[in-house]
Order: sequence, then C-alpha cells, then structure tokens
Amino acid sequence: MANSPQSKKRARQIERRTAVNKARRSRIRTFLRKVEEAIAGGNAQVAADALKTAQPELMRGVSKGVVHKNTAARKISRLSSRVKALSAA
Repeated sequence: MANSPQSKKRARQIERRTAVNKARRSRIRTFLRKVEEAIAGGNAQVAADALKTAQPELMRGVSKGVVHKNTAARKISRLSSRVKALSAA
C-alpha cells in the first residue's frame, strides 16, 4: 500500500493512465474487429475501407505506447494480406 505522499500521487496517476490506455486499446480492437467482420462477410471493398481506417488507429496506439511497434506491423501485414487475397478471389 502506498504510504508516502509521492507514492500515493503515483498510484493516482497510474489509475488515470490505466483508464486512458484501456479505452485506447478497446478502440483499436473495435477497428480491428470491423476489418475481421468485413473479411468474414466476404466483401472486399468494405474490408479494404475498414483496413484503411484501422491502420492509422493502430499506429496511433504505437505512438501512445499502448501497442508495440512490431505487434502493430504484424497485425497490419496479416490483415492486408487477407484483404488482398479476398479481393483477388
């Protein structure tokens, strides 16, 4: 348990940051889910549009420190290859 005034303050700050990061992560997951649903639906145009809106959101998460850079790159790469395969089919 936090005892010193500084440790109490840090605990409050961590609580606020955790809430912000959780909201940001949830927002990213929502965008990714929209891409997944479009791919599952089989509509290449909708999937491409959803991916185009999800990419900046994912990279924003990287810049804010919510998602690791390589994780974001991997997700974008895998989703874009699936969207490309969908449009080719």
